[in-house]
Amino acid sequence: MYKNRPVRLILENGMIFHGQSFGAEKATSGEVVFSTAMVGYPESLTDPSYEGQILTLTYPIIGNYGVPAYSETDGISDFFESSHIHAKGLIVQDRSDEYSHWNGKKSLNDWLREEGIPAVSGIDTRMLTKILREKGAMLGKIVSDEEDEADFYDPETENLVARASCREVMEYGPRGAKKVVLVDCGAKLNIVRELVRQQIHLIRVPWDYDFNEIDYDGLMISNGPGNPDHCTLTVARLREAMKKEKPIFGICMGNQLLAKAAGAEIYKLKYGHRSHNQPVRMVGSNRCFVTSQNHGYAVDESRLGAGWEPWFLNMNDGTNEGIRHKTKPFCSVQFHPEAAGGPTDTRFFFGEFVKML
Repeated sequence: MYKNRPVRLILENGMIFHGQSFGAEKATSGEVVFSTAMVGYPESLTDPSYEGQILTLTYPIIGNYGVPAYSETDGISDFFESSHIHAKGLIVQDRSDEYSHWNGKKSLNDWLREEGIPAVSGIDTRMLTKILREKGAMLGKIVSDEEDEADFYDPETENLVARASCREVMEYGPRGAKKVVLVDCGAKLNIVRELVRQQIHLIRVPWDYDFNEIDYDGLMISNGPGNPDHCTLTVARLREAMKKEKPIFGICMGNQLLAKAAGAEIYKLKYGHRSHNQPVRMVGSNRCFVTSQNHGYAVDESRLGAGWEPWFLNMNDGTNEGIRHKTKPFCSVQFHPEAAGGPTDTRFFFGEFVKML
C-alpha cells in the first residue's frame, strides 16, 4: 500500500468499501467498530480497550489538530493513554494532513506511519456505521491488492487483557500515603494520572498478579479490551479480596469483572458503546451524567448475587452502567470517569473513592 493508493475495507459478510490508503503501508484485520466522539483521536487510538479492533470515526474530518509530541511527567505520558497505538487500523471519511494546534507536533498520517498502523480515508462512514448498528460489530480487513492479503482476525479468540496489561509492578506517588492497588487490565493512563493527583501511593500491577499479597487500603480494577470471560483468575482474586471488606472500585472492564465476582454474567452488546456522549442515570434518582464509554460487553444485572444492586443505567438502551454493594464499600461503573478526551462530568468519583480509604 502507498499513500492515496486505492484500498478496500472488506467486511465478513462480503460487503466492500473503497477508499484511499494513508498511514502504514500494509494490510490489517480485526473487529470493525465505530465511535461517535467528535474529538480525541490521539487518546482513542492509544486506549488499550481498542486492542484488536479497527476503529471507525464517525466525525467527518479527522487530523486537523495533529498529534502532540511524546512527553511525560513522573513516568506518565502527558497526552496519550498508553505507550503506543492499540487499534489495528483506522477508518475515516475525510482526513487532514495539515494541522493547526498549539500542541500539534506531527500529522496524523506521519504518526500512523511511525506506529505501523494502516488507515483508510474516503469511506462513507455514515453508511458503514448504519450497517454496524443494524448487523452488529463485524470482522473486517483492509487490503490493497488480493483479498487474501490478510485473513480475518477475531479478537474474541484471544485474551486481549493479557496483551494490554503492564508486564511488571509499577509504583507512583508519595510513599507512606494511603496505598491503592490498580489492577491493570489495559488501563488508560488518565486513571493513573487521576489517582496520583489524589496524593495516594499507587501500585499498578498486571492483570494476573496476586494483589491479595499486598497490604493495601483500596483496590481499583481498570478498563481493558476484549471478552472478560478470559479473566477468570482476576475474578477469583477479586472474590478473595472482598473478604477483606476494603474499598473496591471498578471502571469499564472492572465493572464487568466485579459483577462476575458478585455472581452476575456478561453478554456481548450488538455494537457496543463507544463515544463521549452516553447519558447514564443513577438508579433511584433523576441524577444524570454525560459519560465517555468504550466497551463491547455489558453486565446482566438480574444475575447479581444477594446484597448487590444496579447503580447506574444507560438512558439510551437501558443496559447496566454500574453496580454497588448495599452494605460494603464495593462499587463500579461501566463508563470512564477519567474521561480523556472528555467529558469530565464524573471525574469526582476518584475523590469519592479516596475518601473511602
